[in-house]
Formats: sequence, C-alpha cells, structure tokens
Amino acid sequence: MSDLKPNLYVAVAYRLYTKDKEGKRELVEEATKEQPFQFVSGLGMTLDDFEAQIVGLEKDAEFDFELTPEQAYGQYEQERVIKVPRSTFEIDGRLDKQYIYEGAVVPLQNADGQRFNGLIAKIEDAEVTVDLNHPLAGKVLVFVGEVADIREATNEEITATLKMITGEGGCGCGCEDCEGCGDHDHHHHGDHCGCGHCH
Repeated sequence: MSDLKPNLYVAVAYRLYTKDKEGKRELVEEATKEQPFQFVSGLGMTLDDFEAQIVGLEKDAEFDFELTPEQAYGQYEQERVIKVPRSTFEIDGRLDKQYIYEGAVVPLQNADGQRFNGLIAKIEDAEVTVDLNHPLAGKVLVFVGEVADIREATNEEITATLKMITGEGGCGCGCEDCEGCGDHDHHHHGDHCGCGHCH
C-alpha cells in the first residue's frame, strides 16, 4: 500500500512521452477526456511518483512533469533477457502464432504464482528469447495533461478496485469491453489492471 493520501477517485487525461538525452520527445500513449485514466489513490495502482504529482491537484488543473527511470520502471537490465525452451510456448508441439510471435507481449507466471508480462524478442528452433524488462525501462517519462476529476472515492469504487487488484473483479479498467485488456498497463505500478494506461 502507498503512503500517499488514500481513497481518492482520480481521472486524468494526458499524453505520455519518452524523452531522449537530446530532449526529443516521442508520444507513447494518450488518455483522452472521453476515456481518461482512472484510479483510486493509495492502493498501489500507479507509480508512486506519478500519483504523488497528481493527488495534490484540483479538478481541471493542468500538469507537466517528468519521471526519471528510477522513479518509473528502473534501468534496462540485460540480465532480464532470458532464453526459455520453445516447448514452453507450444501446444501439441506447435506455437499458437496468433499470440506467440516476435514483438508480442505475453502474460507469464513464475513458480511463486506472480504474474508479469514478457516481450517475445526472438523465436528460434529450440529456444525463445523473452525480454522481462518493462517496455519503458530506462526511459525518462513526461506526462502532460489535466485532471478530469478528483474527489473522495465511493465505497463501491474502492471495493471494485480492491477486487480488480486481487483478480476477483476482472479488469476494472473502465473499458466497456475488455478485449485485449492486457496490453494497456505500461505504467500501472503492479500491472494490476492491464487496461492500457501507463502510470
């Protein structure tokens, strides 16, 4: 749980950019006013430093701030690029090429039951190279946007969020239909939602 002020319902519209050493920005994703990123504060749904920048603001306030790799997803680590037997991803001796292909992000689970995503970096005859670094590892992130709503969360919103975090309530991301709702979570602190917004 976060030490930040808990139980605020927050909705933000923003553009997320990465910034290189020369200061050049590249747009990564956008949450619009019509489909804002929504979260309940203090529950670990977002990066702590993202949440800290937002929760002190008022409705309609604008923001423009940066997060360093240490504040976001850490530095890129080559040790997190691993090779696993191709058979791990095969069913009846064959890859499901609809889901397993170079560039695909796939849900994985370790021996302790922890869930995380991995990028299929390379597929070979006997092995598959999987990159377990977050897609934004090593990146400086720039968030530019405004607060669409901020208020005390209702008991129903808190309960629904807790269920979503524990996996009891589906995605909880606010998308009406959650098809493909697993590749939206670039910035969620624990990859709880998977709804597609990055905090």
